Amino acid sequence: MSSPKVLFGFHAVGVRLKTAPQSIIEIYFEPTRRDARMRQFLEKAKEANVRLIEADGMRLAKLAGSHGHQGVAARVEALAQVHSLDDLLDSLTEPPLLLVLDGVTDPHNLGACLRVADGAGAHAVIAPKDHAVGVNATVAKVASGAAETVPYFMVTNLARTLGELKERNIWCIGTSDDAPKTIYQVDLKGPTALVLGAEGEGMRQLTRKTCDELVGIPMKGAVESLNVSVASGVCLYEALRQRG
Repeated sequence: MSSPKVLFGFHAVGVRLKTAPQSIIEIYFEPTRRDARMRQFLEKAKEANVRLIEADGMRLAKLAGSHGHQGVAARVEALAQVHSLDDLLDSLTEPPLLLVLDGVTDPHNLGACLRVADGAGAHAVIAPKDHAVGVNATVAKVASGAAETVPYFMVTNLARTLGELKERNIWCIGTSDDAPKTIYQVDLKGPTALVLGAEGEGMRQLTRKTCDELVGIPMKGAVESLNVSVASGVCLYEALRQRG
């Protein structure tokens, strides 16, 4: 059995409380915070018969590894995950919609991407092991619960994984500032993997070459590019719109 992990913040802990309360070992909360949000949260925890422990801000910060805990942290058991990307794809009954992130190393960006992926109904997020950040407490906090609901696969060789997706007839669409088409000019209704690179650097050359097609996001102002989580949202929600 894997070791317990820590979630912190109302969203991250609240989603676990809602979806799998039996997996929560204990919740730590700051008793000096007595606002409505905390009262409602504690009521839900008591209804779920979760063990509650009072803790001051310093202990919560140490537990969470961050001062952004909002007065709430929880020790939880890891949830059972889909074992592999192949297992996930084999189980789908609708055209896959995947988000592929090449070079996203900032936990806040990954957390925001997971949150967007969850909202748009993406089936999974994929990233390379050697060029990305894993899911840690900060990622879970920013993801507002989506780190618990969206499968996140870190693969050894991203280009090879994209090749395997193509063998499954999943169209790999990369984003690039110099692409001849925009995201609004391609068909996203079929099996699709949207591939985005980190801000500034973009996708690595091999990743770019492996994509079936490149598209851009129209930029009308002075800035040259969007934050990767915002760009992910634009692309994923266009896919969602097309899929009706």
